[in-house]
Amino acid sequence: MRFLRRSLMGVFLLSVTLALIALAGNMVREAVVARMNEEPRSFPQRERVLAVNVVTLEPQEIVPELTVFGELRSQRMLDLRSATGGTVLDASDALVEGGAVVQGQRLLRIDPAEAQAALDRARADLQDAQAEVRDAERSLLLEQDELTAAQAQAELRAQALARARDLQARGVGTAAAVEDAELAASSADASVLTRRQALASAAARIDQARTRLARAQIDVSETERDVADTEIFAAFDGVLSEVTISPGGRVTANERFAQLVDPTRLEVSFRVSTSQYARLLDGDGTLISAPINVALDVSGVDLRATGQITREGATVGAGQTGRLLFARLDAAPGFRPGDFVTVSIDEPALQNVALVPATAVAPDQTVLVIGEDERLQSGSVALLRRQGDDVIIDVLDLAGATIVAERSPLLGTGIKVRPIRPGGVDAEPAPEMIALDPERRAKLIAFVTEGRMPDEVKARIIGQLEQEEVSSETVARLESRMGS
Repeated sequence: MRFLRRSLMGVFLLSVTLALIALAGNMVREAVVARMNEEPRSFPQRERVLAVNVVTLEPQEIVPELTVFGELRSQRMLDLRSATGGTVLDASDALVEGGAVVQGQRLLRIDPAEAQAALDRARADLQDAQAEVRDAERSLLLEQDELTAAQAQAELRAQALARARDLQARGVGTAAAVEDAELAASSADASVLTRRQALASAAARIDQARTRLARAQIDVSETERDVADTEIFAAFDGVLSEVTISPGGRVTANERFAQLVDPTRLEVSFRVSTSQYARLLDGDGTLISAPINVALDVSGVDLRATGQITREGATVGAGQTGRLLFARLDAAPGFRPGDFVTVSIDEPALQNVALVPATAVAPDQTVLVIGEDERLQSGSVALLRRQGDDVIIDVLDLAGATIVAERSPLLGTGIKVRPIRPGGVDAEPAPEMIALDPERRAKLIAFVTEGRMPDEVKARIIGQLEQEEVSSETVARLESRMGS
């Protein structure tokens, strides 16, 4: 009996257990089915508001700045060359690389022995030429005297012939006497002709002697210049470079031994594009004398100087483009010819334009304008110049408008934004506050208490709901989650 009773008790407990398991499984199934049959709660989507940096288009007068690179050069550079060859006997202490010299300072002296010997020979030749001129002049005087004597003798012979003919005519003289007189007169005339030829030869000798004298004088002048050229002096105040000679060395004629540079008269040469060049022309097509600024970065310390455009290159040059311009510099301490510098050129001023970041203008020259209700609209501008990271635009009809300073793929027409001006974020409007009736307040508090929120969040929201006035945004957000 005891065995039967225990067996029945075990069967009973097993039946109860199975029944409870079946009941629990049915409850879980009904809960799952009910949950799956419920309509999903939908929360209203809030419009996304993007914060953007903005700038205001205020028309103003702007002087565009054109930045290019150029090279400094001196307006006065002189190659120092030796006109004569020889050994350098003496050289100035300043005849070194970077040596400063003043106008008229002697730089070096070449051995003048050869030049002095040539000068002595030229002077001796000059003396010979002078003596030849004097001898020719004396010969001319003698020939003139001999011609005078011959002419006088010819006149006497002519008179004798006339008497002989007169005597013959009166029957006193003879024909032989007349013939002798005629022969004597003819001989006298021939003597006069010979003297005239001698006189002409003496005059030609004087001309030749004077020509020789002139050549001798030229030779003396050249040799004197050669002697003077053995000493070389500085033509102007400056600094020496590329010095290749020293005392005891030997130079040849026309050999360059140094270069004299004036560091106080500097100019900068730089090349601009054709479009940039066109902006530097006036109404008559003449290059304007635009002011420039030159900068040289030396170990973080900028050397700066000002100047003015003076001229342009005559030709473009083979394989080159644009235009080569030159500008004269004012006082430029620290600069040296050959420096590679940055040149900033002030272009003619532009009227009614605005300077904005380059990121504000799209490739199609449009901008995003902050319109009504802080929504973006598209506007057109005219891009005039690029200034580094900024651009100069013609605002056209957008004067006074506020535009987006930094465009991004997320921004477009119709999107609502929150402007951030250069001075900081615009102050947000104060939230609208409303008063809740007790029933509505209790309902909201009960929803928050039963909701799946962290305890600190529940406490913060309940604290807000217990105030006399609650933010309408908070109330609307909670009621949307409640489905009411």
